[in-house]
Amino acid sequence: MSPSDLPVEVVLDHATGPRRAEADELLAMLGEISGERPVVWAGRIIGFGEIEYRYESGNGGRAPRLAFAPGPTKHTVYLAEGFAERWPDLLQRLGRHRASKVCLYLTRLTGVDREVLRELLELTYAETDSQPR
Repeated sequence: MSPSDLPVEVVLDHATGPRRAEADELLAMLGEISGERPVVWAGRIIGFGEIEYRYESGNGGRAPRLAFAPGPTKHTVYLAEGFAERWPDLLQRLGRHRASKVCLYLTRLTGVDREVLRELLELTYAETDSQPR
C-alpha cells in the first residue's frame, strides 16, 4: 500500500448523508491523536503517519499508523492486529460494531462511545510507535 496525491475530500465524499459528518468527526479525531496530516492511501483509505513493516518471511511494506475508510454503508477503522482479542473490555463498552483481524466496522457513530473509540485509536497509535521502522 502506498500514499497518493488524491485529495482527502474525494475520499470523505464516499460517505453520504449523516455518515459524511461522521467521516469529518473521524478525520478530526485521528488527526488529534496522531498530530499528523491526513493522506489518502490506496485511493480509499485516509491515513495518518506512516510505518514500515516486515514479516518473518522478509516481505514487508508501508502503512499508515492510524487510518479509516469512510463509505456509503459503514466506516472501517483500522486498528492494531488482534485488537478484538486483546482489548475485549473496550469493545464491550464501545457500542454497536463488527470486528475482524484489524478492522473495526461501524455502520454509524450513533451509539458509539467516542471515549472508548479514542482509547482504541490511542492504543493502536502507541503500539505503532514501538514498531521498527
